[in-house]
Amino acid sequence: MKKLFLLISVSLLFFTCTTNQTTSTPNKDDNSLKFEPNEDGDYDIVVFDPQYDIYLKTTAPPKSFYSKEYYESQNRRYVTIWNQRHMMPMTYNPDLYAVSIDLDPNIDYGLDFEYKLFNFFRFIEHKYRVRIR
Repeated sequence: MKKLFLLISVSLLFFTCTTNQTTSTPNKDDNSLKFEPNEDGDYDIVVFDPQYDIYLKTTAPPKSFYSKEYYESQNRRYVTIWNQRHMMPMTYNPDLYAVSIDLDPNIDYGLDFEYKLFNFFRFIEHKYRVRIR
C-alpha cells in the first residue's frame, strides 16, 4: 500500500512539475482599432450602430462648427482617455471599452475622419451616459 501511495505521489509530482510548452505570442492587434486609408488615400470610420448616423444628422453640430485642429486635439485627448479605460477592465466597462484605438498624431486623417471620430466619442457619451472628457 505504501508503494502504491508513493508511486501515485511521485506520478502526480512529476505531472504537476512539468511546464506547458505551448508558447503563444500575444497579438497586440487583437484588441486594437487601427485606421487604414482606402483606395483613394482617405480615412473613414464605419460605426455599426445605426443610431450613430441618426446622431450625426440630428444632434451633432455641422462639420464646419469647429476647426480641423480643434477636432484633432480633442480626438487625441479622447483617445488617450479611451485607451486608459481600455487598460482597466476591472474599473471601466470592458464591453464598452473593448478595443484600444491606435491614432497616430503624425498622420493627417482629414477633416471628415476627425469630425466623425470626434462625434463618435460624443455619441458614446450621449448613448451610454458616460463622460470621456
